[in-house]
Amino acid sequence: MNVDLSPFDAMILMSFGGPEQEADVLPFLQNVTAGRGIPDERLKEVGEHYYQFGGRSPINEQNKSLLEALRRELELRGITTPLFWGNRNWKPFLTDAVRNEHQRSGAQKFLAIDTSAYSSYSSCRQYREDFATAQTQLFAEGIHVEFDKVRQYYNHPGFAQAQLDCVREALEKYRSQAGSLNPSAFRILYVTHSIPSAMQQNSERHTNGYQAQHEELIDWIGTQLEPVYGSFRSELVYCSRSGSPRTPWLEPDINDRLRELSQDGVDGVVVVPIGFVSDHMEVKYDLDTEAFQTAKDLQMNFVRAATVGTHPKFVSGLIDLALERAAQVRNSVERIEEAVVIGSALSSGSGACSRNCCEGGRKVPTQPNWPTC
Repeated sequence: MNVDLSPFDAMILMSFGGPEQEADVLPFLQNVTAGRGIPDERLKEVGEHYYQFGGRSPINEQNKSLLEALRRELELRGITTPLFWGNRNWKPFLTDAVRNEHQRSGAQKFLAIDTSAYSSYSSCRQYREDFATAQTQLFAEGIHVEFDKVRQYYNHPGFAQAQLDCVREALEKYRSQAGSLNPSAFRILYVTHSIPSAMQQNSERHTNGYQAQHEELIDWIGTQLEPVYGSFRSELVYCSRSGSPRTPWLEPDINDRLRELSQDGVDGVVVVPIGFVSDHMEVKYDLDTEAFQTAKDLQMNFVRAATVGTHPKFVSGLIDLALERAAQVRNSVERIEEAVVIGSALSSGSGACSRNCCEGGRKVPTQPNWPTC
């Protein structure tokens, strides 16, 4: 396999960011909700989730671990392109990180790996708008940079195979805890972050859509499990909805579904955080704290699968994606082997999405080199 990342000078691990201490929580949430007019009192209520963990989100340490794992993978492959880390909502901020790398190495063309596998405004296009904003800010300082990013990778072999391993391990843990894997007595609940229904509809304009991408991966995992475990009933549920209750969001919420399943005689669940790549706050609070307590109150067995984190297959797959995108930008005819596990809307050679993909949210002027994904 070609290990050339040209024309890119540097790579960015781009993530959401999170507070490090209690004093950071309100400013962090103000960054997250900028422009939405949400009063500080409401943000302080939301911040209680963070205060229960000492005001420190686990996401930053997890990003550091992923950063080091990616650097080790680059070194193993003999790739010397520098890799650094930048965030959307907290330190190290994207613009600052890019400025520092430009001043250190002179890099101008940056390729981003983001920590979101699926297509929607929040998980794809908003990152592209962040790049456009950083490009504008740095241009005003006389720094000329360009951005690109790897494609959404819900069906890439690295992500999919790592998810499969996590589900297998959770099933074995459930078997040990409950004594059996009786298909009629338990469910596999795949959980992702809920989004507004309007955002879901926008995600369907140029892709198969946020919800369908999750369901496609879930179906593939089921086919891989069946030869060993037989057929299990599984479904997609949601967590972490916010905003006005009058605004429709994707449902059902995991807690509501747990109550319904309990009434139907289901006595246990394997919860798979398929929408999250690491154990950040939506996993630690919404699943490990809130959903776990709901299941406990209902006297249901509850096992939560691991996130892919720094799983070697996931880490290797992210570097494969970077190589794939670099080859496409160079107009190379080379193909990255096994670019897709489960065929559908994304296929080998589809590294860039439409400029109109997943529209919504704030408006950012289009730059001459608008980042694609």
